[in-house]
Amino acid sequence: MFCCLRAVRSLKLSTEHPQLKIPKSHILVLKLCLEKILLQCILQSRALSGADAINALRPFYFAVHPDFFGQHPKEREVNENSLKRLNGYLENLQKPGFRSFKPTQLTFYVREREPNSSNVQESFSASGFRAVSFTLHTRDLLSTVLDILNSCSLSTEHIQSLNVNSQAHQEAKSTVNRPIKWDKTYYSFTGFKDPEEELEQAQRVETTLISWLDDNEASAVKKLKKSLPLRKELERLKFELSHQLQLSDIRWQRSWGIAHRCSQLHSLGRLVQQRPEVLKNVKGRTVVFTDRSGMSAAGHIMLGTMDVHHHWTKIFERLPNYYKLQKRLLLLEDRISQLLGGIQVIYIEELQPLLTLEEYYETLDSFYNKLRDSRLPFHPRSLRGLQMILESDRYAPSLHEFGHFIIPTVCDPATLQWFIFAKAQEARENLKRKEEMMITEKELINTSTEKFSLDRLYKEPSVSSAQMIGCCKRLLEESLPYLQGMHLCISHFYSVLQDGDLCIPWNWKN
Repeated sequence: MFCCLRAVRSLKLSTEHPQLKIPKSHILVLKLCLEKILLQCILQSRALSGADAINALRPFYFAVHPDFFGQHPKEREVNENSLKRLNGYLENLQKPGFRSFKPTQLTFYVREREPNSSNVQESFSASGFRAVSFTLHTRDLLSTVLDILNSCSLSTEHIQSLNVNSQAHQEAKSTVNRPIKWDKTYYSFTGFKDPEEELEQAQRVETTLISWLDDNEASAVKKLKKSLPLRKELERLKFELSHQLQLSDIRWQRSWGIAHRCSQLHSLGRLVQQRPEVLKNVKGRTVVFTDRSGMSAAGHIMLGTMDVHHHWTKIFERLPNYYKLQKRLLLLEDRISQLLGGIQVIYIEELQPLLTLEEYYETLDSFYNKLRDSRLPFHPRSLRGLQMILESDRYAPSLHEFGHFIIPTVCDPATLQWFIFAKAQEARENLKRKEEMMITEKELINTSTEKFSLDRLYKEPSVSSAQMIGCCKRLLEESLPYLQGMHLCISHFYSVLQDGDLCIPWNWKN
C-alpha cells in the first residue's frame, strides 16, 4: 500500500511541478505498477480458496465421477484421465508465483437427464450421458470454476452463496474468455511473458508429439526412476502369488498406481498366510482387483479393493457355487445359439460393462425366454462362425467393426431376425479383417518397442486396433530418442502418469 502511495505521490509531483522533470519512462513504469497493484487488490477480494473451488464444483464432480460409469468402461476411463489432468491444473493455480499456464483441452462424459443445447462441442448417446470437450486457459480459480460449469451446461447460481459478491461473479463470467490486456511496454520492461500472446500462439499451434516429449521427458524419467523399486516389488509379488495359488493371471480393472497395486497384493498374500484352506479352489483362475467382489461374467474372481479380508474369504468359500452357476450359464448360451442358427454368444471384457456372473445369467435367461416364445425360423447352423454380444442399455441392434453383432436384450425378435440376415455377410468379412488386424497390431507393437528401445508399449482399452495400428505406423516414421527405456501408453490425451508412464493420443500431431 505504501508503494502505491509513493507511486501516486510521484505522479502528482510530476504533474504539479513540471520543473522536476521526472523521466517519462519512469512515469510509465510507475503507472503500470500502480495498475497492477490495484488489479491484484480487486482480484484478491474475490479470490476463491481451494476448498471453495471444490464445493463450487460439486455438481460437476457428481455429473462426471467415474464411479457412476461402472457399466461404461470406455467413458469411465476417459473421465478418470481427464479428472487427473484437471486436478493438476487446479493445483497449479493455487501455487504462489506460478505463471507457466498452458491451455489444457479436456473431454468428459457428463451424466445427463435431459439434453441441453450448448455452444460447446457435444454429442449425445443413448446411455444417458453426453461428451463435452473444452479448453481451459484461465489463470484464477473463480474463472476456472465458472468456465468448467458453463462448458458442461451446469448451473453457476450456487457460487453466489460462497464468499464472492454478485458483481465479482458477473465480472468473472464475462472475463472467462477475455484475458486482461496490459500495455506491451510493461512486458518489455519487466521481462514477464505476455499471457495474451502465449494463448494466441497456443491456439494457433496445436501440441505436437516432439514438443510435448521435449517438455515432459525429464518429469517422466524422474517419476519412472522413483517407481522402479516398486515395479520390481510388484512383479515379484505377482509371480509368487500366481505360482503359489496356481493362478492363470492377476489383473486390475482400473489404472491404479504401482504402490496401490503392491498394497493389494500384500493384502492377498496375508490372506493366503492366514486362511490357506479357503483358496484351494482358485487353481487355473484369473484374479481381478476391481470395485466389487464376486465372480465376473467372464468367469474371473473379482476382489473389491474397498472390501476387507472377511468379504474376500466369503467369495473364495462360494467358488464351488459360482462354478455350478457358470456351467448353467454356458448351457444357456448354447441354447440361445441353437435358436439363432448356431451364432455364438460371447462376452467381451474390454467392450462390455463389468457384470457379475449372476447379473449376466439373468440377462441371458430373459433373452432366452423371449426367443423361445417367438420361435424364429432360423435354419440350423446357418449362422455358424458368427458371434454376438448382449447389452441391456441399447435399443437397436448394430454390427461392430470386429464382426460381432451387438444385440439389445429388449430387441424385437422380428427386427433381430431381419438385421442378422441382412448383415451376416458383412459380419463374416469383418471377422476375417479382425484376425488380420490383430496380427498386424501385435507385429507393429513389437517393432515399435524394439526400434525405440521401449520398456513397454501398450494401449488403453478404449483405443481400437485400427487406431493403434495407425499410431504405430506413424511412430515408426519418426526418430524419438526420448522414448528409450520408457513406458509408453497409447491413449486419447497427453499425460505423464504418477509412475512415469508417458501417455500420448493415438492421433498425435507432427
